[in-house]
Amino acid sequence: MSTLSLSMRDSATMLRRNIRHMQRYPSLTIMLIGQPIVFLLLFVYVFGGTLGNGLGGGGGRAEYVGYVTPAILLVTVCSAALGTAISVATDMTEGIIARFRTMAISKASVLTGHVVGALIQTAFALAVVFGVTLLIGFSPTAGVGEWFAVAGLLLLLTIALTWLSVALGLAAKSVETASNTPMIFMLLPFLGSGFVPTDSMPAWLRWFADYQPFTPVIETLRGLLLGTPIGSSGWLAIGWCVLLSVVGYVWSKSLFAKERDR
Repeated sequence: MSTLSLSMRDSATMLRRNIRHMQRYPSLTIMLIGQPIVFLLLFVYVFGGTLGNGLGGGGGRAEYVGYVTPAILLVTVCSAALGTAISVATDMTEGIIARFRTMAISKASVLTGHVVGALIQTAFALAVVFGVTLLIGFSPTAGVGEWFAVAGLLLLLTIALTWLSVALGLAAKSVETASNTPMIFMLLPFLGSGFVPTDSMPAWLRWFADYQPFTPVIETLRGLLLGTPIGSSGWLAIGWCVLLSVVGYVWSKSLFAKERDR
């Protein structure tokens, strides 16, 4: 077999390993799905009436569910990324990597298994959370092309945050640290246009909200789902996703190479 074939075989083995971990320990997956659903229900049913009236259309809660859905989808991706950091840190601290070093397997397959497993877990979480948004009244107006664009952007975002989370998991000294460091991802949607328009914020916070990476992603998703103009947000969103993917990938490979060579 060629080197590529062996690497693909080993990556498939590591993917099956990660999927079995998800099946044996479903509590983590349930937590990762439950968190964005709790945020969704909290903001729609507790704050949605007031916040929806403040959007300008006077639609109250019904209008707000459409406004907040893109942010909840982004929170879902961030939540799944947190689980990836925990899984990677668990492998690094429990000695399994040392055992893998003694085996004739592709070293890159370990990271590949985590990344592809995270993509599958995130896709499942997004489907469940989006289903809940539909149940509580979200009515997207996207056409076929817009749906493909939404799926593509969410895929790019998932890849970017997954690689960053892999790097954070590799860099963490303990599982507890790995569960805390990716929390910055969870905060950024709240410090952007995810839950309220940025023009309602103080000037100093509005500057940060307008130029942080998640705001163009949220605005693009919102425009695609609701049929509103996205302007330059689409290209900015793609650019940020590609940049974060490259940073996360290079950082992860560097950290894993150092660990492998110990």
